[in-house]
Amino acid sequence: MPEPQHPEVARLARDLIRIDTSNFGGGRAAGEREAAEYVGAYLEGLGLQTHYYEPVPRRTNVMARVTGRDSSKPALVLHGHLDVVPAMAEDWTVDPFAGEIRDGMLWGRGAVDMKNMDAMILTAVADILRAGEQPERDLVLAFFADEENGGVEGSTQVVKDHPEWFAGATEAISEVGGYSITVDDRRAYLLQVGEKALIWIRLVAKGRAGHGSRFHENNAVVKLAEAVAAIGRTRWPIRLTPTTTALLQGLSDLTGRAVDDPDALAAAAGPAETFLRSTFRTTTNPTVLTAGYKHNVIPERAEALIDVRVIPGTEDEVLAELQDIVGEDIVIETVVRDIGMETPFSGDLVDTMVSSLGRHDPGVPVIPYLLGAGTDNKALSRLGITGYGFAPLRLPADLDFTGMFHGVDERVPVESLVFGQRVLTDLLRSY
Repeated sequence: MPEPQHPEVARLARDLIRIDTSNFGGGRAAGEREAAEYVGAYLEGLGLQTHYYEPVPRRTNVMARVTGRDSSKPALVLHGHLDVVPAMAEDWTVDPFAGEIRDGMLWGRGAVDMKNMDAMILTAVADILRAGEQPERDLVLAFFADEENGGVEGSTQVVKDHPEWFAGATEAISEVGGYSITVDDRRAYLLQVGEKALIWIRLVAKGRAGHGSRFHENNAVVKLAEAVAAIGRTRWPIRLTPTTTALLQGLSDLTGRAVDDPDALAAAAGPAETFLRSTFRTTTNPTVLTAGYKHNVIPERAEALIDVRVIPGTEDEVLAELQDIVGEDIVIETVVRDIGMETPFSGDLVDTMVSSLGRHDPGVPVIPYLLGAGTDNKALSRLGITGYGFAPLRLPADLDFTGMFHGVDERVPVESLVFGQRVLTDLLRSY
């Protein structure tokens, strides 16, 4: 029986999901080459010239430039990443790399982060070019490797080695913004105008090796466990920025609730609550433990990885406090450190994004927010490019969309992808 015909945007996202681009970090990755070649072939089919860059074998980045009606205007970058975090198939309802479409939903690793947006970018540009039209200004279409490892072998290296790809560009659009949430039964859209700073650290505990049966007081595993537990139990205080203050005001306007209790106000956002609460404070989550090599051997060394996301401008302060929390016996090594960003919720591009959403979902408010994680906009900022999160999706009220970032059973409604394609097409025609 032939597979049902789905909208092109869903088919593209499905095909990309079926290309396993799992990124385990630290250089351990399946590689993005096949996905980049798929994207490149699609762009070439639209008559565009593609450029590839592999700073490391199989870690492939691809870009193309679209000439606009008015090339005197600053170019706009639309970018996505082609890698995904790993998925353990036994935890999922479906094969995470099958790209299954059922009951109106596209399932698979990347359906939310971010092969959905990759497909929306491609089809929005296709809508314009196939109609024999041009976007308002030049577009730089870039699809990066290694975002899920901080962009070390992707956007960071591209910006360093090929800044000419982004010549004339001053603004960028990418993931984790423009999607809808439901606040006390009212829909609103979140537009991402900032990102917390990223610091990935390694805790190292050292002790004395020995036989597992002996009385032993200098055990590296015990030291590490105590440090990890101390960090994991730390609850960082609320520290608002101009963006999170504006977010709270927007939520207050929707609900009529006071802004003096940010966590309670975020609770009105239903499934998006924890996602929003993480934007009010630093978060420090243990993610990986490494110690030992045999059941009856006490190891000399034990390590843990901690994912630290801090309010922009507080990086050094947080690192110093983390050292106080774990104590002098624990060494803290910085694995990756990247900047935080925040930009005003104003300007022509912001106005156009808001207007584009309004034309397709009239009367629904758009609220600024600070992303608790990070995107490749950090790398582009080194070229003076201001980045926003705008992957427009009108979502069902009961779908825990934010909870599926790096989660199990990642999925997105097909009709939401079609909505996003239309909004992006509208934006590119008008801005």
